[in-house]
Amino acid sequence: MAEAGEQEEESEEEPKLKYERLSNGVTEILQKDAASCMTVHDKFLALGTHYGKVYLLDVQGNITQKFDISPVKINQISLDESGEHMGVCSEDGKVQVFGLYFGEEFHETFDCPIKIVAVHPHFVRSSCKQFVTGGKKLLLFERSWMSRWKSSVLHEGEGNIRSVKWRGHLIAWANNMGVKIFDITTKQRITNVPRDDISLRPDMYPCSLCWKDSVTLIIGWGTSVKICSVKERHASEMRDLPSRYVEIVSQFEAEFYISGIAPLCDQLVVLSYVKEVSEKMEREYCARPRLDIIQPLSETCEEISSDALTVRSFQENECRDYHLEYSEGESLFYIVSPRDVVVAKERDQDDHIDWLLEKKKYEEALMAAEISQKNIKRHKILDIGLAYINHLVEKGEYDIAARKCQKILGKNAALWEYEVYRFKEIGQLKAISPYLPRGDPVLKPLIYEMILHEFLESDYEGFATLVREWPGDLYNNSVIVQAVRDHLKKDSQNRTLLQTLAELYTYDKNYGNALEIYLTLRHKDVFQLIHKHNLFSSIKDKIVLLMDFDSEKAVDMLLDNEDKIAIKKVMEELEDRPELQHVYLHKLFKRDHHKGQPYHEKQINLYAEYDRPNLLPFLRDSTHCPLEKALEICHQRNFVEETVYLLSRMGNSRSALKMIMEELHDVDKAIEFAKEQDDGELWEDLILYSIDKPPFITGLLNNIGTHVDPILLIHRIKEGMEIPNLRDSLVKILQDYNLQILLREGCKKILVADSLSLLKKMHRTQMKGILVDEENICESCLSPVLPSDAAKPFSVVVFHCRHMFHKECLPVPSLTSPTQFCNICSAKHRGPGSAILEMKK
Repeated sequence: MAEAGEQEEESEEEPKLKYERLSNGVTEILQKDAASCMTVHDKFLALGTHYGKVYLLDVQGNITQKFDISPVKINQISLDESGEHMGVCSEDGKVQVFGLYFGEEFHETFDCPIKIVAVHPHFVRSSCKQFVTGGKKLLLFERSWMSRWKSSVLHEGEGNIRSVKWRGHLIAWANNMGVKIFDITTKQRITNVPRDDISLRPDMYPCSLCWKDSVTLIIGWGTSVKICSVKERHASEMRDLPSRYVEIVSQFEAEFYISGIAPLCDQLVVLSYVKEVSEKMEREYCARPRLDIIQPLSETCEEISSDALTVRSFQENECRDYHLEYSEGESLFYIVSPRDVVVAKERDQDDHIDWLLEKKKYEEALMAAEISQKNIKRHKILDIGLAYINHLVEKGEYDIAARKCQKILGKNAALWEYEVYRFKEIGQLKAISPYLPRGDPVLKPLIYEMILHEFLESDYEGFATLVREWPGDLYNNSVIVQAVRDHLKKDSQNRTLLQTLAELYTYDKNYGNALEIYLTLRHKDVFQLIHKHNLFSSIKDKIVLLMDFDSEKAVDMLLDNEDKIAIKKVMEELEDRPELQHVYLHKLFKRDHHKGQPYHEKQINLYAEYDRPNLLPFLRDSTHCPLEKALEICHQRNFVEETVYLLSRMGNSRSALKMIMEELHDVDKAIEFAKEQDDGELWEDLILYSIDKPPFITGLLNNIGTHVDPILLIHRIKEGMEIPNLRDSLVKILQDYNLQILLREGCKKILVADSLSLLKKMHRTQMKGILVDEENICESCLSPVLPSDAAKPFSVVVFHCRHMFHKECLPVPSLTSPTQFCNICSAKHRGPGSAILEMKK
């Protein structure tokens, strides 16, 4: 039907159109007759023949009506937009315009062949009963108010009228000289577009016209294409000119002679008549016509697609024998030739997918089907996907094929199982294993077991990975356990198999066997397994193994679960491993100083043996440690620091100090010890011990100043004794003394300032007025201070402590002590103002 051009074949570009012959009744007609013209309506087709017949066809080519118009060739058929009226003209001069459903309207025979006829697009309206005919001149027929037809000549004198198209109020026609446009409303001809190649016979290479819209006319003539736009003229430019004018917006040359032209969105569909030269016979011959889609530009065009059409008897046809008609509503294009009618239509998504599948572009076909799944009719996503998987398998791309199964097979368990068996047949079970569904859907257990056995025979690591990743309920666990045990008989020390077996035991809730394997392997998950499944009863006799594996984690676990494994039980299990006992008791003591009380005496030896740095902190923090036992051990091992601490703690500070000086010879430590004890006798002992040791004297001079009077030390120094850095030490003593004096003076100043500030504050407070009202009572007689009759004179004494008295209730002051004091505050030995402080508190 149609073959792509060489350029398309090389680039593998997808065709834009698809083709099919109009068959059924058309085939029958063209076996006996030949098509001469055709016109297209949205609802039906009208086909004219060389034997003067007009057939109405449905879109499948079935004959619905037949009209015998003339014994000779039908030149043109015209339909109005409603499809109810038709105009026909023939080679013998006959013109008929009639209603398809209401009878004949006009019938006349002219004295010359009538080449064209066009009825008004709105002929169905009574006000639009107009049509034009063309032979040697263009006539406009209009029906008058008395239903008579009158004619007027629109144009003549330039040869035969060979093409006409009527759109809205504009009529375009072509004669031997060019193309004219007539405005039916203003009765004005608004343009003349001359033809370019006057060497071509207009009867052999007729002009092709079509309206893209109501103001855009497309002209194809010879090899020239022009796109004309009808525009309104500005009022200032009118004068005697028509109200409209035409502007050529695009003009270019085609490769071949144009037989028909039609719009397709912003592109053009061009039917071309092709002549080629035979290399052997060196003469021209008629080649297959071409249907091109081109993108017009201002002065050139771009070819989008080009198809060569195999129409019947194309070798015998001339350029005038081809016609291109189109249906605007559905983008259908009809290529009409004497012996064939071919329908071209835009390719839909199904066609696009067909082409992709033909080119083995399965990925793109699948994507296109998914995007347009609501619009495709002939294809199913699943079928495309299965074809894609088959294609990948045939190419040997097993991994990609297996990965695509996830998306394509989805939740279809039957298809999954079919694909698994197919992969098994080609020895590629491993490829599909990572992508098998594990939840929705779930395949038969046999499928999963088959894959696990495949890995077990050749890939232990892959087998272990699948066991970890797959839920245990996908397959029969006992079958796989037995298979692993069989393999371990051949390789009993294989860590991968042992670990996988432990995981299988765990899923089977056989935790004892799993724990034993984990401990043998010293696997890090052993503690997680114990915690997760509460296996503390199973590990009571495995504490040493756990401690040997990871003592830190083991001790933390044992201490976290004291209620399940008692301290006593742990110590019994570790009886032969004192170093592990120490680790356990040390962590226990750090958590709680009292829980391990029964073992504190034992810990002294353990610390002394395995962890001396922590012995002294233990002795300091423990309140249950037997000091005598500890002192004995430290003496035996000559642990001076620990012995000093124990002696001081037991109250034997002088012995402790003596040991520091005699054993450690550390004056700084001795001074620090004396400072901690803050005992004068210790300082005396320290001075006596140091008096004949110059380095000790230097240390004392540098540090004693704030605790003991340095004069006591200086007086005891023997004359002539050489003391290192004596000068610096004396200077430091003086500086320390000056510093003390300065500190005392500073403190004194602060105290004086604070006292003055507080005195001023008290004075301001005492100067404030004190409210006295009827609620206040005399602290002596307990009656209201203020009299009920305010007119009577009265005397009230109010002290700064806020206590109030009637004057007569207070004792009369003596001559020796005229100052009066509050009886209440004086009795309590409090000073004035103390009640205010109590109120503030």
